[in-house]
Amino acid sequence: MQAPTRHPQSRSGHAPIALVTGASSGIGAALARAYAGRGWRLVLVGRRPDALQDTAMACARAQGRREVEPDSIRVLAADLQQTAAWCEHAGALLHAWGCPQVVVANAGISQGVDLSHQEDLAHVREVMDINWLGALATLSPFIAPMRARGSGALVGIASVAGVRGLPGHAAYSASKAALISSLESLRVELRGSGVKVLTLSPGYIATPMTAGNPFPMPFIIEPDDFARRALCAIDAGRAYATIPWPMAAASKLLHVLPRAWYDPILAGQGRKPRKSRT
Repeated sequence: MQAPTRHPQSRSGHAPIALVTGASSGIGAALARAYAGRGWRLVLVGRRPDALQDTAMACARAQGRREVEPDSIRVLAADLQQTAAWCEHAGALLHAWGCPQVVVANAGISQGVDLSHQEDLAHVREVMDINWLGALATLSPFIAPMRARGSGALVGIASVAGVRGLPGHAAYSASKAALISSLESLRVELRGSGVKVLTLSPGYIATPMTAGNPFPMPFIIEPDDFARRALCAIDAGRAYATIPWPMAAASKLLHVLPRAWYDPILAGQGRKPRKSRT
C-alpha cells in the first residue's frame, strides 16, 4: 500500500488539491480534515455556509494554521441540484487553482420513504437528484482536465445500501446502486488514461444521517476512522472498497443471497423511518 504523502504547509500554492462535496459535516468533513492533515489545499463544497466555515476552521487547524487562508482553503456554498451553477463554480476553480488531484463526490441525503404515499415520490426525485445526478455533476467538470493531464482520482461515495434494496430505502438504495453502476461505466471509459475512478462503499458510519436509525447497525465506525481508511484506499487506487472491511463480507453475502432467503430475512428487520411531511 502506498504510504500517505504529506506536503509542506507553506503558502507556495504547490500542495495538491482535494475537492470534497458534502463537507459541512459527517464523512465529508472528516475526509476534508484528513487531507488537511496531510498539508493539502482544500475545496469544501456544501449547502450550509456556516457549517462549511466550521469545517474550514477545523481544516486550518489540521494544516497547522490559526485561521483559514484563502490560498489554502476555498469554500463554495453550492447546491449540486443546480448543475449549471455548479459547473460555473467548477470552471472558476479550474481557472484560479487548476485541476484538483482528488475530487470526492460525497454529498448525499438519506430519508425513509413509503411509496404508498404519493407525496413521497417528490422525495424520491430529490434523493436521486442529489445522491446520483449530483455526484455525477460533481465529477463531470474535472474529467477532461484530468484526462488531459494524465492523472487524478475521481471518487464517489456510494453505500452498502446500494448492493440490495433495504426496507424504507426505495430511494436511497436506488440512488446508490445507480451511482455504483455509473462510476463503473466511467472507470472503464477512463481505463488507461491515468485517471482513477474509485467507488467507496461505507457501511454504518456514526453521522447525523444514521443517528435516527431504529435498528441495529453492525460494525459502525466514527467518521474520522472512515476517512483514514478511505484515504488509504484512494492512495492504493482501489477501484472499489467497502469500509469497514467486515461490511465487505456482509455486502458480498447480501449480493449473492437468493431472493427466497433475502426477502423474509429483511422483512423482519427494522426499516428506515419515513421522513415526516407537513
